[in-house]
Formats: sequence, structure tokens, C-alpha cells
Amino acid sequence: MASSWTVRPRPGAAAPATGWYPVARSAQVGTTPLPVGAGGRAWVVLRLRPGAEVTALPPRCPHRLVPLVHATVVDGRLQCPYHGWQFTAEGRCAEIPSLGPAGTPPPRADLTGPWAVEERDGWVWLAPERTSTVRPPRSGGAVPTPEPVPALPTPAGPVLGNLDPSLEHAWHPVALAEELHEGGYVQVRLLGRNWTVHRRGGVLDADPPAWGVVERHGLVWIAPAEPRDAPLTVPEATDPRAVRAWLPTTRSGAPAGPLTDLLLDAAHVPVVHPGTAGAHEPVTEVTPQAGGSTSVVSTGPGRRTTAVHRAPFRLRLRTDELDTGAARTTLFLLQPEDDDSTRVFSCLFLTPPPGTTLTADEVAAEVAAASAVLAGDLELAAGLESTGLPLLPRDELHVPADAPGVALRRTLADFAAGPLRRSA
Repeated sequence: MASSWTVRPRPGAAAPATGWYPVARSAQVGTTPLPVGAGGRAWVVLRLRPGAEVTALPPRCPHRLVPLVHATVVDGRLQCPYHGWQFTAEGRCAEIPSLGPAGTPPPRADLTGPWAVEERDGWVWLAPERTSTVRPPRSGGAVPTPEPVPALPTPAGPVLGNLDPSLEHAWHPVALAEELHEGGYVQVRLLGRNWTVHRRGGVLDADPPAWGVVERHGLVWIAPAEPRDAPLTVPEATDPRAVRAWLPTTRSGAPAGPLTDLLLDAAHVPVVHPGTAGAHEPVTEVTPQAGGSTSVVSTGPGRRTTAVHRAPFRLRLRTDELDTGAARTTLFLLQPEDDDSTRVFSCLFLTPPPGTTLTADEVAAEVAAASAVLAGDLELAAGLESTGLPLLPRDELHVPADAPGVALRRTLADFAAGPLRRSA
């Protein structure tokens, strides 16, 4: 028989939220967030300083819904690993780095914790809602039975995942062009299906048949059905001063939508990649365009980054050094393979200052640095535990630095629902 303090719902019924719930032994709870369940809901518990009282908070950051089990304790606050948002023991959002030192977090940034959390007889107890019992019961030497940790809450609105039917109507990169020799073939995975791409007599085709197969930007592309996406232009590809260098092709367990959002985002860079090009206070200007948008972000003194997005998952990021005339452009072209697999093609175009050239060692160093940054982003993306990109604005909390990401969501929402039109 269950102990008197263990509240168990009948099969098929929602767990009641009133009463006290044992969630973990006190000795298990330290300064690393621990996922627990209470009242049918997920929480994280931790101590914001060694030996301090236990804090219980909801499991996701309200900004980009990052699971706070991956957060860290910094100066007595819980810090989200994505953008550095910090929360106090009461759940108040005390700092949003992208707002600058004078910025004030909006009320929606605060986390709503349980009604009470208490330690008793070597156990941590949560009361999710107000209860008439002031304190949890004594264990009397018995061992409480914690609830299983429930699944994390999901967005209420639509989410664009890797197998969304609208993605049939887009061009997707599937292989480096140099991988497909005359008379040969490559086998690829796209939108949950296997494809074989052939090159015969200089002509590309696919099995099963696709609406189109083309070679562009050094890659082979497939459009499963008549595409409605707009082209992404790459002026650097015809610039004689620009040196092209491919990064090693890699793969992520994150869906392409959240990964595109991460690669487009400038505000996470100082948190995830300190010392690289990025700023806590980006000045962003966003221009909607057919099939995407262009944003301009100040990423440091004398440095400007222009980001061009085209639906669904194509990015061109160009950083200009305004003092020297040098530029660095990165193409990110994403292939949605399965619901939990995205292949990432990345290409650098390095433009030296006028009158100078780049050595092979300098190019190799740029490739190594870019690869390291991408590896960090992919590691972060793996911890997002997302099934896709939320398209309903109120499912996440947006701040001014998120303007490019908001434009991305609008573009993808329009793409998913938009009428069919042939791309150029």
C-alpha cells in the first residue's frame, strides 16, 4: 500500500496538484539542477549556493524554452546556458544580458515556482499549489515514493519540425557536388525518406523521382515537390578576392528550425562563445523580404554582421570589418533528414583587406575557428530537447535582440501556410 503522503491519481486521471510531494533525497540536491516531478508537472530543484535552502523552479526558460536542467549556478543565481538569463531563488529574472546593464527584464520573464518547498527527514518536498497542510508529513522511518519525472511541457501553438509536409515544397541540400561523380550516385536521407541521386551524362536525377534536382553553391539540391521558396544569392561566390573553404559536413540531433534560429542569433554568442565576434547589446535592423528577411547587427566596434535568411533553412552571414575592408561570410545550408536529425553544410568565403592576400595557414586557421564555434552551437542545440521551432509568438518570450528570430518565425509560418509559387 502506498504511504499516506504519496498522492497517486487513478489510472487515466490527471494528477492532483494539491498536497505535498516527495521529490528527492536532500543529499541528492546540490548546485546542479535536478529534474523531478510533483503533481503531474516537471520541476528542477537545486541549491543556489552550497548548503543553501532548496530552490524549485519550472523546467524551461521562458525565452527559448531551454530545459533548465542544463543551466548552471553563477553568483547565487540560476543561469540559462543559451542567452545567460539569470533567475533568483524566487524565480525572478534578475538579468537579461542582451538588454544591457540598464535594461529591466519584463514581468513575463519571471518563473513561477511551486507554492512551497521544504526539507524534512532527509527528503525534499514540493507543494505545487496552496495546501491546507502547512508542512509535509513525517516519514516515520518509511521511504517516500517520488513521482516519475514527467515529460517537459510543450508549446501550445504549431511547431515546425523536420517532417512538416510544407517542406516538400522547398529546395534542400543533400550532398557536396564533388561527392557525385559522372556515372555515380549518392544515397541520402531527406524528410524521413531515402533518396538515391545519380549523375548521368551531366544530368542529375533522383530515385524516387523528385520535382527537381540541381547543382548550386557547390551542393546538390532536391525539391521533392514544386518549390515555393525564394532563392538565396551569394555575391561572394563570384568575387575574385574571396577565398572559398568548406567546413567538414556535420550532423545535429536538433531539428533544422531551432538550429537555424540558433545560427542566426547574435545575442547568444557572448555567452556561448566568449571572446568571439558578438555583442551583448546588438543594434538590430530587420527588413522583411520575399521568402525571408535581412538583418543587420552591430557585433562590436567597427564590425557589422548582415544576416540573410531564406526559407526554409538557408543562411548567409557576412561580417564586415569596417576599418580594414576585410569580410567573412558563412553559408549555413541545412538538410532535414529525420525528425531528430539535421545535416549541416557550412562554407566560408574569406575576403582579405584590399591589396592583400590570405595564406593557406590563415585560411586553415579560419576554418578551424569556425568549426570550433559550430561544434559549440551544435552541442548547445542538442540540449534544447526541441521537436521543432515554435511558430506562435506567445509560446516564447521575445526581447529586442530577438528581432531576427521573430522574423524567422514569421517567414516559416508564412511558408508553412503559404500558397504554392514557383521559385526562381
